[in-house]
Amino acid sequence: MSSETEDNGIRYYIRRSRRKSISVEIQPDLSVLIRAPYFMSQRDINLFLDKSRDWILKHRKKAEERLLEQDASARLSMDEIRKLAEEAAKVIPERVGYFAPIVGVTYGRITIRNQRSRWGSCSSKGNLNFNCLLMLAPREHLDYVVVHELCHRKEMNHSRRFWEEVGRVLPEYKKSVRWFRENGEALMSKML
Repeated sequence: MSSETEDNGIRYYIRRSRRKSISVEIQPDLSVLIRAPYFMSQRDINLFLDKSRDWILKHRKKAEERLLEQDASARLSMDEIRKLAEEAAKVIPERVGYFAPIVGVTYGRITIRNQRSRWGSCSSKGNLNFNCLLMLAPREHLDYVVVHELCHRKEMNHSRRFWEEVGRVLPEYKKSVRWFRENGEALMSKML
């Protein structure tokens, strides 16, 4: 069971469980998690919070500074983006050329872009667009995006037939879907 309160812009979550003591943690989103035993009164929790206020503020500030440093260092410079695009312009057409006969399709123009929202796309004319950030993904996941877009040459939707086609070429494609779900947003956030 947990509850939420806010004090001076800081969110506090109180989570009760079968524990014997109370503890405090600064969460990745900078909220404060208080773990307390079921039997502890709200008054005792508030007393603990009052006594811990200086510690909480000090450690929350440190966590906030670390987040800001990570954000600044995580962004790619224009030069790094250009280098990724140059690498992608060599690697991705080669992967498209390899997989197109396996999928059994032809394709039009291949364009490399630096985008914040898409990994790839396929137009009705068969032109393919790919995100240069794919160069930061493991190769098997880049291959998944290539196959995904090539399969749209057969099915311009995400129907059962589309996914069967992807699975025919890459039987373990769900690992890549999962990888992008877990890591895609962090990669996209590197774009200026």
